[in-house]
Amino acid sequence: MKIGVPKEIKNNENRVGITPAGVYELVRNGHTVYVQSGAGLGSGCTDEDYTEAGAILLEDIKEVYAAAEMIVKVKEPIRQEYTLIKEGQIVFTYFHFASSKELTTAMINSKAICIAYETVQDEDGTLPLLTPMSEVAGRMAIQQGAKYLEKPIKGKGILLGGVPGVPPGKVLVLGAGVVGTQAAKMAAGLGAHVTILDINMKRLRYINDVMPSHVVTEFSSEYNIRRHIATHDLIVGAVLVTGGKAPKLIKRDMLREMHPGTVMVDVAVDQGGCFETTRPTTHEDPTYIIDDVVHYCVSNMPGAVPYTSTLALTNVTLPYVLKIAAHGWQKACNMYDDLKKGLNIVDGKVVHEGIPQF
Repeated sequence: MKIGVPKEIKNNENRVGITPAGVYELVRNGHTVYVQSGAGLGSGCTDEDYTEAGAILLEDIKEVYAAAEMIVKVKEPIRQEYTLIKEGQIVFTYFHFASSKELTTAMINSKAICIAYETVQDEDGTLPLLTPMSEVAGRMAIQQGAKYLEKPIKGKGILLGGVPGVPPGKVLVLGAGVVGTQAAKMAAGLGAHVTILDINMKRLRYINDVMPSHVVTEFSSEYNIRRHIATHDLIVGAVLVTGGKAPKLIKRDMLREMHPGTVMVDVAVDQGGCFETTRPTTHEDPTYIIDDVVHYCVSNMPGAVPYTSTLALTNVTLPYVLKIAAHGWQKACNMYDDLKKGLNIVDGKVVHEGIPQF
């Protein structure tokens, strides 16, 4: 199969769809890989690395799309790429269709085969292609939240871990999935007091077993959320509905109950966000303030640490790329149920129930 790896063109997106090691495996299995020149530089992968691995370098993104039967990316195609996608072309990437009517409509009109990383699902319900980026984003939520709590950036002026004689900051995590667990782990490691809320008691029991005593679990309800937002310094939105829109757990009126300088980090922004006041931001302009509450809603958080993110992503996506390349998308999806669940749009038709009918 002919596989194309274009350079990501979303704002400050420095990851790349396949590493040179991944290219080597694909070429070794008889496939042709076209990589856009410079595609891997942000992740520390040079053009020479790719050519040594067996890739064919192409200068222009249009050439990559034109040559490839399957496009392997990191982020969803943006407007400049819509017309480059061909009918019947496989596009394997993060799509997050639930958050964008424009993207959904464009992919329907393209009649491409859209396989979304975020909805590939194992028998036990885990999301193997979303997990590594959720791990990165969960940890980064605390890293960024701690920074934006600093006073010069309009935060409360609180050091999350505190110091001897001064109590630590308080972190509220909404959701005890992969993102929430990693966020709680990082916050706890800094010495913060952490409260994590979820409606899944199995997850709360797990968190209670593996986390230190300064991580407290509670059942999630609007009452409990309202009670905690008034006393916590950093709030992390870590709710996931597979393939669908995130529920709005913090309403606009709740912001008035928070202290000025409270920081909210919405990791669910790719799925529409779990705060009513969420709107996507970029690494270039990551925050905005509403009612004296700092919002950090960058929609590609792992893109800020591309070396780590690209390696972690390729570790899990490459086996699926090899399956699709070896068998074609139809046969591969019939053979592997987890991959079949990644099908979102096929030949102009929405085939995943999580995508809203805009």
